This record gives sequence, structure tokens and C-alpha cells, in this order.
Amino acid sequence: MKRAPETHRASCHCGAVVLEATLPLGLMSASRCTCSFCRRRSAAAVTAIASSVEIIQGADNLTRYTWGSHTAKHYFCKTCGIYTHHQRRSDPRECGVNLGCIEAAEPWKHEPIPYTDGVNHKSDT
Repeated sequence: MKRAPETHRASCHCGAVVLEATLPLGLMSASRCTCSFCRRRSAAAVTAIASSVEIIQGADNLTRYTWGSHTAKHYFCKTCGIYTHHQRRSDPRECGVNLGCIEAAEPWKHEPIPYTDGVNHKSDT
């Protein structure tokens, strides 16, 4: 059965940054990554269509972190430091949105959350 895309709102801890995004698979797409950065952050992310991510509030309060190929772009609130979302290296047409930032989401109800292999990423070979 095909799942209808869902639009969700997400915010950082202090509320300075608010975004909306369309999730093709809803909250069921939650996963974590094993790359050197994501394993340290350890936040589960859900898949969003990158072109659907709209910063509703606080675009000027976001800071970006990138390294290596500079394809993945990770965004954080400058005030509270919470990771809100990132453009994916595996497919730049997708974004990962921090499951813990999504309104009314209960990440613990999605456990066990699967991991994707970011250590052996296809663009590294």
C-alpha cells in the first residue's frame, strides 16, 4: 500500500527556528547514519523532499556545517545549538529532518531505529 506524503512542522529547542517539510514516507522513514559526524550527533532523521523544506521562522538564526565533499549541509540553531535538518550527501534532492524536532513526534516509539551505512558511502569509493 502506497503511503501518502505528510507535511510536518519542526522547531529547535528555543523556538527561534521553525520549518515545514513534506515527508514522502512520513515518520516511518526514521533512520540514523554511521558516518563520522552523524554517529557523534546520534539524532534520528526522517526523509523530506529538499525542495519542500521551508524555513517558516528564523532563517537568519541557522548556521551550517559542512566538510569533506561539502555535499551534505547540516543546519543548527545559533541560539540553542539543536540540529534541525540537513541536505543529504547520498541524494541532495533529499533532506533529513531531526525526528526529535518534529511537533508531537515521539522518537522513542520508533525504536529500534535502523542505521544506514555512512562509513562506507558510495561517493567515497
